[in-house]
Amino acid sequence: MMSGDLPLNINIKEPRWDQSTFMGRAQHFFMVTDPRNVLLSSEVLEDARVTIENYRSVGGIVQPGLTEDQLWRAKYIYDSAFHPDTGEKMLLIGRMSAQVPMNMTITGCMLTFYRTTPAVVFWQWVNQSFNAIVNYTNRSGDAPITMNQLGAAYVSATTGAVITALGLKSLTKHLPAIVARFVPFAAVAAANCINIPFMRQRCSMQYGEYLFTLCFASPRELKYGIPITDEEGNRLGESASAAQQAIVQVVVSRIGMAVPAMAIPPVIMNALEKKAFMKRFPVLNAPVQVGLVGLCLVFATPLCCALFPQKSDQNLNLG
Repeated sequence: MMSGDLPLNINIKEPRWDQSTFMGRAQHFFMVTDPRNVLLSSEVLEDARVTIENYRSVGGIVQPGLTEDQLWRAKYIYDSAFHPDTGEKMLLIGRMSAQVPMNMTITGCMLTFYRTTPAVVFWQWVNQSFNAIVNYTNRSGDAPITMNQLGAAYVSATTGAVITALGLKSLTKHLPAIVARFVPFAAVAAANCINIPFMRQRCSMQYGEYLFTLCFASPRELKYGIPITDEEGNRLGESASAAQQAIVQVVVSRIGMAVPAMAIPPVIMNALEKKAFMKRFPVLNAPVQVGLVGLCLVFATPLCCALFPQKSDQNLNLG
């Protein structure tokens, strides 16, 4: 075993910052969702993988000269590209680091091309297709999403989003133009309320002496509960109330992420489009809108992910 100066007792299985505080969670998710990680080369990803797997190996192997900051950087690079359960490299557009660039493009286009029915249908379909890819890429290794679950969520969310968008579009024909700009947001919010109960995205959350799996709980989980484990990971039972709270928290977080990106740019664009330079160069509409959405998402995505702790102390009834 090669041993460097770095101690082997650093717990890189957990986030670097205190997850009991909002600021600690925010720092963690700013690292997790850092869009710059999308641009990392295969060589950088492989170096991070080797560094982390060596450090986690029995006995521990530390590269000579490796610092603690470099170890944590490698951990977040590794987490951004490799599946936590299987260790396989994830699809690029399904990674957390791709959320901002992908969502800013899709959301920007939804907000730009909302006036015609074909455009509304197309971009709502693109958005839900992207969500399906993300759900598939981040499926749990020990409780995988089945193709039936993926298909049901995809079809239901897409249908709900399109129906909501087209229905509201028809209702806003005689209302001020600014109102119609918020139709995409309503459609996305409706799709999230439909999509999330079908999906399972697992993470730990502690209640009382137990850890339960916070998930995009399925209807079965709402009825029978989701797993409860102790701090050592031993399964103790299931809790329906945990599943219900998980649904509420994930829906709030998801919609919260969409609010700044889909509510602020429409107001700004409604004012900008009245300016002479925008009337002269209408081709700037889409890139300006995409840029505004991206600016909102860079902050909204990690901050809304940090709204609720992954581990929380409360008492839940099992069963």
